[in-house]
Amino acid sequence: MTRAKLLVASELAGERLDRVLATVPEIGSRALAVRMLAEGDVLVDGRSARKSERLRGGETIEYEPPPADAPLAREERPLALVFEDEHLLVVDKPAGISVHPGAGRSSGTLANALVAYGARGGEAPERPGIVHRLDRDTSGLMVVARSEEAFLGLRRLVRRREIERQYVALVCGRPRSRKGTIEAPIGRDRRHPIRRSLETDKPHAAVTHFELRELLSRHALLGVRLETGRTHQIRVHLAAIDLPVAGDPVYGVAHDLGLERQFLHACRLAFRHPLTGEEIELSSPLPADLERALARARAGER
Repeated sequence: MTRAKLLVASELAGERLDRVLATVPEIGSRALAVRMLAEGDVLVDGRSARKSERLRGGETIEYEPPPADAPLAREERPLALVFEDEHLLVVDKPAGISVHPGAGRSSGTLANALVAYGARGGEAPERPGIVHRLDRDTSGLMVVARSEEAFLGLRRLVRRREIERQYVALVCGRPRSRKGTIEAPIGRDRRHPIRRSLETDKPHAAVTHFELRELLSRHALLGVRLETGRTHQIRVHLAAIDLPVAGDPVYGVAHDLGLERQFLHACRLAFRHPLTGEEIELSSPLPADLERALARARAGER
């Protein structure tokens, strides 16, 4: 998609960047402008900028136009549900499916299928009811709202870090300790904008906890818990301490143990239901492809 450019008029000097962006007809809301800035989709004179930056006038704002707010196409496709009530549902997402539409992709996503299950809530029509995400090739549990009220309640839980998200990851190498915490800001890589990195001009706080589950000859099986949910967070953080995720083609070792994707699975989700107050704790077993890779690792294979 061709990136759009906007020359900041002199009479807008002193205005905040997010407020100026929100006046662009194809953006149209401050919430969308803030999200675009948070995801690094906006440049001012060729550099990343904060939403609160005050403009001087004369700058060039470059951005990728958001998709039109057309209704998300409904796709009738069975999903593996592990919890469901009138307010929300928890889906066990398979690997190989993106959570929501993006550049060059408007169908075939989890969001398209969720429409048929009554997913609702939020200001982004392409992300109905979605309050957290998983990478395309990460499998496991996601909670999704079915109403605006449930969406707002889930979002509050995410902001307060009251949704416990646990993962299992197979990494290459041997941890230096049985458990640890990685606290290092993450943002778009300075040289490779598709990648996330600790080497970034726009860092966002990120905290990952890990604990050794099983030590193997060339690999280690880790339990991982997130405090924050930055894009690619687990993969970036583990690679930063020399424990890249097996099978990860971007930050780790591609095709390790015959894997066609990263060995990362969201295995447990625990939270208090935002409307009923019920304590919900759910788990998901390893998918077959990860079980096969783990068996090879235990046998000392590559």
